Amino acid sequence: MEGQQSIFLIGPMGSGKTTVGRALARRLQREFYDSDREIEGRCGVDIAFIFDKEGEAGFRRRESRMIEELTRHPAIVLATGGGVVLSEANRECLKSRGTVVYLRCSVAQQLERTARSSHRPLLQTADPRARLTELMALRGPLYEGLADLIIDTEGARVQQVVSRILQRLAAGGAEPSAAGARGAGGGHE
Repeated sequence: MEGQQSIFLIGPMGSGKTTVGRALARRLQREFYDSDREIEGRCGVDIAFIFDKEGEAGFRRRESRMIEELTRHPAIVLATGGGVVLSEANRECLKSRGTVVYLRCSVAQQLERTARSSHRPLLQTADPRARLTELMALRGPLYEGLADLIIDTEGARVQQVVSRILQRLAAGGAEPSAAGARGAGGGHE
C-alpha cells in the first residue's frame, strides 16, 4: 500500500469516527472530512431534517454522491456515517480508494455515547438499545467484511485509538508517514 493512501473510518454511531478522525488527521497532518458534516454543509440543513423530508432513502442517495466525491481526494482522513456500508457502491469506493478502518464498540458503549444526542434520526425511537442492536446485526458483518483494520474503541481514549491505528498501519506495511508513526506507542488491542 502507498504511504499516502487515504484512511476511511467506518463503524456504528458512537464508535468515535469523527473524534478519532480529527485527531488522526491532526497527527498525520492531513485534511479531515466527515461525510455527514459535508452533506449538511452542502444542503444547509442537518441530517435529521434530510431524513424527515426525504426519508432514509433520500439521505442515502446524498450520502453515496458525497462518498463518491470525497474518496477521490488524495491522502485524507474521512469519517463516514454508520450506514455508509449499506450501499455496495459506497463499499467499493471505500475499499478501492484507501485503507478502511473499522472502529468497533459494543451496543452498550454506543448507547452511552449517543444517549444525549438529538441529531441521530435512527435513534428517535422508544427503545434505542433495541434499535442499535438491530443496526449492529445488519451492519456488523458489512463493517467486518470491508475493513482492512479492526480497532476496538471500547473504553479507550481518543489518543489510544489513534495510536492503535498508527501501530496497525505501520505493522501492516501501510505506514502513513514517518512523522505520524513516531510516538505511536501504547498497548495492543
